[in-house]
Amino acid sequence: MILVFGSLNIDLVAKVPIIPGPGRTVLAPSYQTHFGGKGANQAVAAARIAGPGQVRMAGRVGRDGFGNSAIENLRANEVDTGLVVGADEPTGCAFITVDQAGENAITVASGANMAANAGDLPARLFGPDTVLVLQMEVPFAQALEAARRTTLAAGTVVWNLAPVPERMTREMVTKLLAVTDHLLVNEHEALDAAGAIDLATSSYEAAAADLARAGDLTCIVTAGAQGALAVTADGTRLRAPAPRITPVDTTGAGDTFVGAFAAMLSEGVSLQIALDVSCEAAALKCLKAGAQTGMPMRSAIGSLA
Repeated sequence: MILVFGSLNIDLVAKVPIIPGPGRTVLAPSYQTHFGGKGANQAVAAARIAGPGQVRMAGRVGRDGFGNSAIENLRANEVDTGLVVGADEPTGCAFITVDQAGENAITVASGANMAANAGDLPARLFGPDTVLVLQMEVPFAQALEAARRTTLAAGTVVWNLAPVPERMTREMVTKLLAVTDHLLVNEHEALDAAGAIDLATSSYEAAAADLARAGDLTCIVTAGAQGALAVTADGTRLRAPAPRITPVDTTGAGDTFVGAFAAMLSEGVSLQIALDVSCEAAALKCLKAGAQTGMPMRSAIGSLA
């Protein structure tokens, strides 16, 4: 079973000629509403590959129209929503601008996501077959508790260190590494995490190796057009290429990779196959607009043919 403990948002997306810098305003002809939140995104991505009944989402939404819509959307994607709890805070919302090259800038209003609680997760969910997926858009202490419970039950913890907190301490990273089996980061997040525990390095490859060794885990780095790199605790390195594409919208590509990777772990495939499938899934997502709407179904992934 894949258990995603994380954020649920509504995304408001505007296409702009250029992403505005400080003090600058740009006009967009319109905007679109999409379903998002790194947790919900990863749950949908995993469900589209793992299949019906394989993914459960846990988190909090507001008792409002956005929250109801977010739950209905997950159900439509065959994600179990029995652990999504209503909160007094409004449903999380992300404000996304996408430029002509498909790059994006995102501001997130956390809302109900900050009320997410590991206490909502019943003990029966944790066991050797549990693949827990975490991010950094809910309270760290609650995500850490969920990871500890998974580890104690001999389950597998997949932690996507994104977005990196503004104040990421050495203690935080040390605790995270201690309960993580697979750490998923991009190039910048790898360097930030290594730096937080005083592992100074100038390359994401070296940072991945240092983090894998420090946490006795596998560190996977996504590097856009350069594909993905995995480094195991013993220093073994595996790479997967990124398919050559012309991106339409990169929003949600990282979450697609994480969800696909979790789906592959739940099926017990090799690390190399998991990397290949995840890279292909992320690339396919970039060909369509929206964080979730462009996420591929299993049938579209050639690596699984």
